[in-house]
Amino acid sequence: MSAVRTPDNSPDAGAVWHYGDPLGEQRSATLDAVVVDRSNRAVIKLTGADRRSWLHSLSSQHVSEQPDGTSTENLSLDGQGRVEDHWVQTELGGITYLDTEESRGEPLLAYLRKMVFWADVAPAAADLAVLSLLGPGLPESAVLATLGLKELPAESEAVPVEGGGFLRRMPTERGQIELDLVVPRAGVADWLSRLESAGVRRAGVWAYEAHRVAAQRPRLGVDTDDRTIPHEVGWIGGPGQGAVHLDKGCYRGQETVARVHNLGKPPRMLVLVHLDGSGDRPVTGDPLLAGGRVVGRLGTVVDHVDLGPIALALVKRGIPAETALTTGGEHEVAAEIDPDSVPPTDAVGAGRLAVERLRRGAL
Repeated sequence: MSAVRTPDNSPDAGAVWHYGDPLGEQRSATLDAVVVDRSNRAVIKLTGADRRSWLHSLSSQHVSEQPDGTSTENLSLDGQGRVEDHWVQTELGGITYLDTEESRGEPLLAYLRKMVFWADVAPAAADLAVLSLLGPGLPESAVLATLGLKELPAESEAVPVEGGGFLRRMPTERGQIELDLVVPRAGVADWLSRLESAGVRRAGVWAYEAHRVAAQRPRLGVDTDDRTIPHEVGWIGGPGQGAVHLDKGCYRGQETVARVHNLGKPPRMLVLVHLDGSGDRPVTGDPLLAGGRVVGRLGTVVDHVDLGPIALALVKRGIPAETALTTGGEHEVAAEIDPDSVPPTDAVGAGRLAVERLRRGAL
């Protein structure tokens, strides 16, 4: 196989972009099974008796009593409720594992260490790598035997694997199957070889990104900016109940989360955008324009085997899906919002609904 590396300006710089057949790899992910080496992700481990209650007080998810063998998403917010960090969190065997973007690994670890004070918790880098498996062929007997399983775990569950590490099943929609194999870095090559022998095709991160964008799942620092709040990108609710628990308090940024949920609506919304593919592609961060006025920004841009050129975009809430859009930046192309990706705009916050009921009762 001829491994083609990602461009130097990619957030996945150094990873394999594809193996010479990017669209074929995507097709295999929808019809059979593929494995994508995402070992550029950073993994942190927390040990100590107070690790869960301590992290609970720092983050947006309810994890003080997270059961062993489960996974969830979690966030660290700033004082204004803007997203600083996003990670996938797995509790297994008395250790809490966090994996996040490579660029945020060291800053997140430094922040966690700074916040320890007197708690019995020890944050440290973990020498683990993430391999993602996609496709309906993953329950095949040969694959299960290679993973050392009789059946796949349920969504959001994690199980240990032979040789160290664990396998977790990610929440998905429409019956898709996605697994993360989090294993020692020294064993990555062996795992890839064994999975390939079991019929799982190697695919580059292009295939994974196309899958993620089509599922409308945002990526920190690519589909978000320094103003993003959780409500804008679907990290509240959704598969696995998102990364914010609305019934917990006492964490940084909670006031913004509660205010937007109860009384208002976020200023922007994450949507799927279809792009004109007849010319060069726009890039992450390019503005989206309507009638010459900026109404949003592009996130991940990728070519999808079925949907063609697509992107995630943060756009002004309430903009009609039929609005004619173009991208700014170096390459100006026509863009169209996928109407099925637009979140409901007529939902009333719990607090505002209560106020309206009180007003009606007073009349």
